[in-house]
Amino acid sequence: MPPNPSHPCRLGGPPREVPTITTDTTSADRRAALDRAARLRQLSEIDRETILLAQDPQFPRWLAQVTATGGCAHPIHLKGSTTTRDAGTGEILHHYDTRNEPGERLLVRCRNRRATVCAPCSRLHAGDTFHLVRAGLLGGKNVPTDVREHPRLFVTLTAPSFGAVHRATADHERCRPRRSAGHCEHGRSRGCPATHDASDPLGGQPLCPDCYDYSAHILWHAHAGRLWKAFTDNLYNHLAARTGRTRTGLRRSVRISYAKVAEYQRRAAVHVHTVVRLDGATGPSDPPPAWVSAEDLSAAVRTAAAAVHLHTPYARGLGEHGLRWGSELDARPLRAFDGNEGLADDAIAAYVAKYVTKGAAETAIGLDRPITSLDDIATGRLSAHVRTLIRTCWRLGGLSELEPLRLRAWSHTLGYRGHILTKSRVYSTTYTALRAERAQHQRAAASPDLPDGPDAITEAHWRYVGSGHTPGAALVVAGIAEDLARTRQLYAEARKGEGECSR
Repeated sequence: MPPNPSHPCRLGGPPREVPTITTDTTSADRRAALDRAARLRQLSEIDRETILLAQDPQFPRWLAQVTATGGCAHPIHLKGSTTTRDAGTGEILHHYDTRNEPGERLLVRCRNRRATVCAPCSRLHAGDTFHLVRAGLLGGKNVPTDVREHPRLFVTLTAPSFGAVHRATADHERCRPRRSAGHCEHGRSRGCPATHDASDPLGGQPLCPDCYDYSAHILWHAHAGRLWKAFTDNLYNHLAARTGRTRTGLRRSVRISYAKVAEYQRRAAVHVHTVVRLDGATGPSDPPPAWVSAEDLSAAVRTAAAAVHLHTPYARGLGEHGLRWGSELDARPLRAFDGNEGLADDAIAAYVAKYVTKGAAETAIGLDRPITSLDDIATGRLSAHVRTLIRTCWRLGGLSELEPLRLRAWSHTLGYRGHILTKSRVYSTTYTALRAERAQHQRAAASPDLPDGPDAITEAHWRYVGSGHTPGAALVVAGIAEDLARTRQLYAEARKGEGECSR
């Protein structure tokens, strides 16, 4: 019996008819019909590709590879082999080669931290970040548990004002009622009596774009690393003055460790959240001296940030700009599970882990990748404020005096050149150590009888051959990722239910 194309079990449903274009339609209707026809043709090609993929004899092995990557949306394709030999006899204990794999390649995770780019890998990165930050607060991962007794703060440093912007508030307060009288030199009102919620697109936008100092905004971002270095240097000096010690004497007695994350505010300006911990001279295994407390550290943080005052290099047409931290600074103590005051350690670690997975589409910027020309900003859903910032960054990048800042290469981040998350050397473990530990655990689970250590020698030869999925494969992978996410959710709910029953 011939197959019935309209059967509901047919992948993709009944055959789609491509609309015909008549001469009576308007140009707009004609373009819409052509776009619709192109989309239908594309969908039919994806359907055919998906069917061919499922009929391939190596489909089960490909499915196993994709599942092993957690449903990674943009996996790395590798070709090569790994051979493990006995160190004494040279006997081959294990050999793996990609020649028998689908497409003669192995798929590995892309490890992108952004949820908008690859949700499965961003979840893994968030988990690593959580353990990295948490270990520096509560111990673990080669960090002694005594660190929970050390003075610790959660500090927020903000950017200064570059011009008045609309404020979005959760308590329905008016935007800028006190400045509702009068107009600026460009004829725009200096205030705004309206209320803006979180979804209002006016939130974070300048009241007067002509009054807003876009150049200062970009230059502040470009020198944020210098501002942070000046703050940490000041912190030792101000802590020494508060405790009555010399600078050299203090540095021989205490060590300040930190982990910080950068976040873009609604006005597209970076502010910094950081966990600051006070250790003894040798690091987390050494308790700080009794003559320094969390109150001393908090006071030193505030005065050290207020004392930072730098200048940008002179540039024609711009002159020099002063660089300072914003006046809004917050420093709150952290507590462990048994405390009653301050912020909870686990809550801070979860907050930092959640933020590092945000893509640009979830922030005020809107661009995830570098731009090569100003035409690239037309592809993003950007506000007029962000477009002006990018254009300003591009323009300043063409000045010879500012060439060392490489502003055009960092236009997509509005001139900010730092990593999303950075930490001091002895704060806690590293991403590399966490990934190596996970890889070792996975190898042990896959090959429990395979020796690992000085008794075995591993020879690996790999090369990059591509990345990503075809459109049809991407549909299958998206379904796998959803199933894995749902399984994790059900498991977490079951664990939570068991905990409640045990109580």
